[in-house]
Amino acid sequence: MNKPIDMKTSSTLHRWSLCALASLSLALASQSQAAERKLTALAVYPPNVQLTTQRDHQALVVQASYEDGITEDVTMQSKFTLANPSLVKLNQPLLLPAADGTTELTVEFGGQMVKVPVEVKSATVERPISFKLDVMPVFSRAGCNTGSCHGAARGKDGFRLSLYGFDVDGDYQRITREINGRRINLALPNESLLLDKSAGRVTHSGGKRFDADSPLYHTTLRWLEAGAPADVKEVADVTGVEIYPKNAVLNGPGAEQRLTVRATYSDGTNRDVTSLSYMMTSNENSANVTPEGVITAGERGEAFLMARFSTFTVGMHVIVLPKDLKFDFPPVAEHNYIDQLTHAKLKKLRITPSAICTDEVFLRRAYLDIVGLLPTVEEYQKFMDNPSAKKRDELVDELLGRKEFVELWVMKWAELLQIKTSNQVTAKSMLLYFNWLQDKIANNVPMDIMVKELLGSNGGTFGSPATNYYQNERDTLKTSENVAQVFMGMRIQCAQCHNHPFDQWTMNDYYSFAAFFSQIGRKPAEDPRELVIFNTGRGDIRNPVTNQVMAPKFLGGAVPDVKDKDRREVMANWLASPDNPYFATNLGNMVWAHFMGRGIIDEVDDVRVSNPAVNQELLVELGRKFTEYRYDFKKLVRDICTSRTYQLATQTNETNESDTTNFSHASLRRIRAEILLDLLTQVTDTKEKFSGLPLGARAVQVADGRTSNYFLTTFGRATRETVCSCEVKMEPNLSQALHLMNGDTVTRKMQQGALLDRRLKEGKKPEEIVEEMYIRCLTRRPTETEWTALKEVLTSGPNPKSGLEDIYWALLNSREFLFNH
Repeated sequence: MNKPIDMKTSSTLHRWSLCALASLSLALASQSQAAERKLTALAVYPPNVQLTTQRDHQALVVQASYEDGITEDVTMQSKFTLANPSLVKLNQPLLLPAADGTTELTVEFGGQMVKVPVEVKSATVERPISFKLDVMPVFSRAGCNTGSCHGAARGKDGFRLSLYGFDVDGDYQRITREINGRRINLALPNESLLLDKSAGRVTHSGGKRFDADSPLYHTTLRWLEAGAPADVKEVADVTGVEIYPKNAVLNGPGAEQRLTVRATYSDGTNRDVTSLSYMMTSNENSANVTPEGVITAGERGEAFLMARFSTFTVGMHVIVLPKDLKFDFPPVAEHNYIDQLTHAKLKKLRITPSAICTDEVFLRRAYLDIVGLLPTVEEYQKFMDNPSAKKRDELVDELLGRKEFVELWVMKWAELLQIKTSNQVTAKSMLLYFNWLQDKIANNVPMDIMVKELLGSNGGTFGSPATNYYQNERDTLKTSENVAQVFMGMRIQCAQCHNHPFDQWTMNDYYSFAAFFSQIGRKPAEDPRELVIFNTGRGDIRNPVTNQVMAPKFLGGAVPDVKDKDRREVMANWLASPDNPYFATNLGNMVWAHFMGRGIIDEVDDVRVSNPAVNQELLVELGRKFTEYRYDFKKLVRDICTSRTYQLATQTNETNESDTTNFSHASLRRIRAEILLDLLTQVTDTKEKFSGLPLGARAVQVADGRTSNYFLTTFGRATRETVCSCEVKMEPNLSQALHLMNGDTVTRKMQQGALLDRRLKEGKKPEEIVEEMYIRCLTRRPTETEWTALKEVLTSGPNPKSGLEDIYWALLNSREFLFNH
């Protein structure tokens, strides 16, 4: 698209010819295997073609899907037929404009046919070269404006470009006006330093960026030959980018799949930008991608392939399987939609899910996850003796009704809302804020209503406790970042200084969203400890690069009418509604991560194009169900806990032993700090004392993020300094192990509880006490193998109590006690 349709188009055509030749032999080699499989669908991408002006072109990709789930790039094996060949020049798979009009391209393969509408406009018109549309993409594609090159804050080797091209006007000035006569040479354009360095003709610390016969070179040269013009009028903006195909399942190492990337513009046109897009892969070992957009399969696994163009990053999901792998998915039960969607993904991956866990494992897992406690001996016996086939579902319903479930989720939300005392928040304000949160969750107030009340709150921090959200954080930009991260899972901080390099958010998006919080007023109340939060009705946010006043705009949404309205209320009504595609899925993902050990998007507050969901269909359905349930998250918890997927064993099989992301088996999860301390207290019959709470309160009930002790700090309790999910430390470390073995917590609680003394005094036999300790700590009885060793321990000491103490201490230090499995 950079040169007229004549001999000078050879660089573009040559690139596609090389792609075709490289894959032709692979296509022929796989043809016999493909013939054995049943073709179920044929797709052509993009589904329609629009060619505008004589330099335009569009490459097509044809993908065949087979009954066994395998997909194959059959572009070069397909038959292309134009209804009116006079309108379009066909150089398969490339379409080039010849004359204005509309026609239809028919693509045939394997007995199936797909028709693609083609429209040609201004076929003989030369579109003027544009710095923004043509030259800026060259710098991005060649990597010139990355953070490691000239896009660094101070540039590199005396030359600076804006990071990923967020400042087009500034880049034009720096290229054409700095070091006059050196970077560009309008008298001898081909000898411009800009081209000499990029083509490697002179020393360049960044090395050679492109060949002298490449489209990138010719685009830049054409701009220089035209006099390096600035855009004389407003040029079209990129409004969207699509990558095709959307997914691929490749059959063994060496299998290939072409990509095509298309951008749409504000003037209604579109453009094939494959050659101008920067290609990336999340897993080179499984799927590598060339700069030209050809994926080559490697080892078995998954990869996310991304293409960045302008301010957009788009991606597609690729699965690579061993060549001609034979696999039959076993007939496993599906309790609900969660199992159906999880199994659908596992079938694509050729993975068999693990077996269902035992009743004892499920009982312990459900108690820990839902109420943050272990079942008592009586509760254990009641569940194990229950003959009902629905006893697991009944247990989930029973636990959801307990106050401990509320306490657990109040703690999790208190972390997200950063409830703690500080220089801004007094103890009274903090407690009122905590009690407000507790009341909402205890009464099962729908999440959308709670969030709207929180973000749209006005009044005194005593009389309207939700306003403490704006007392704790007073920086406008930080407030907007926190709202995006907590309620939509997005870390938009990158876009404060430049367009986000791996997501869709621009600086305009960032400051437009921050504008919702620019009119927050704060004034003292009669009580000096109280602050009044109100809407001032004035105050704007400016983009620091353009100095433009930014109108409030929803992230990924519209510009609302905020005249004479509280901007926060307008934002909150949109954010916690079905109109916002991120709210329900984000909260659904948070709930999922709590029960499954990792999010469908992981980390849960790092939602971006370059960190995709491992099961997009499941994520969307969780969000849809959450909305359907009117944001009642108890119902969502029930769906998860009653699914077969939640009830899988941790033991793996041959097919899923290396799977860590697709929920084909349960994962081992270290128990978080507060719950672990509560468990130690529970199984030893002791009580803890926390500041501001009565003796015997649970650690999960501590309101103030600043209240802690050595145990909680060692095991990673969140300090609530930020809203990041990483605040809660779940990684085991040496300090934790040493504290359990040598610290005073375990030994002190064993002594204070005196459980062994009481049981011996009651006349219990050592074997009965051991069994009780096992049920208390591990929710199971000892195995026969364990009994052999236990009896030896009981008889080797000077008295029964000595052996019991050793066993008790060993249980409390065991991995089985410290981990949820």
